[in-house]
Amino acid sequence: MSPARHSSAVSTEPEEPILQGGAWLPHGFRLAPQSHLHGQLVYAAAGAPATATERGTWVAPANRVTWTPPRFAHSHRFHGRTDVRLVTVPLDLCGEFPQQPSVFAVSPLLREALLAMTDQPERRPGAHRRLPAVIVDELADTAETSLHLPEPADTAETSLHLPEPAGDRLRAATDLLHEDPARPTTLAELGRMAGAGERTPSRLFHTELSMSFHRWRTTLRIHLALAHLTGGMSVTETSLACGWSNPSSFIDAFTEVVGQTPGRYQATLRTAQK
Repeated sequence: MSPARHSSAVSTEPEEPILQGGAWLPHGFRLAPQSHLHGQLVYAAAGAPATATERGTWVAPANRVTWTPPRFAHSHRFHGRTDVRLVTVPLDLCGEFPQQPSVFAVSPLLREALLAMTDQPERRPGAHRRLPAVIVDELADTAETSLHLPEPADTAETSLHLPEPAGDRLRAATDLLHEDPARPTTLAELGRMAGAGERTPSRLFHTELSMSFHRWRTTLRIHLALAHLTGGMSVTETSLACGWSNPSSFIDAFTEVVGQTPGRYQATLRTAQK
């Protein structure tokens, strides 16, 4: 594989070109907020991309692909040296996908289809026009939810169903956790720091983010752990940097969310980099 392949700038104008192809991107590379007239799949043959939107962040570790619907504003950040592949999904096929960004597992057939569309010339005329149907069939399973970190709605949306002070307190609580995910703060302490009692943040995490405070913070820490592990940090160093008191509890939490141990995940990354 060559060290770089074709890539194009993204435009949101009506004449927007079909964006398809790939490139090697350095650790920490960011793509500014953007949207597309078509749907988009982002797959990393190596590395781990994170897609951020107003509804939260989705991370796609090894053997996952991220889906972003048409006209859905989003940005990307790439953890580790990333072999990223971008595939445009035609509008007539977008109805087969969820209406919000999602992460799907990548089967061996799906991986080969994504690689064929981004790294190989057509072997037969029209082959690349037929592959999207294969990709849709392979993505028929339900999207994974464990890798989604939801965020509080902005002020305009929050005001429709939440009193503004409550929405502000939830945003203040999540901002505090984002500033220092490893912070060993209890829910009661977080509530006081955000200007609320213990019950208010607990209720808001459940009603607005559809998960408990503990689950939300664990997911935030797993996102950070994926970035550290992809960047080459050891499992022990990652567990401490992300707020776990010992590697064993970190390994258990990581395995529950990602589906494999941190050590196995890093081994997969090393194989992909070869």
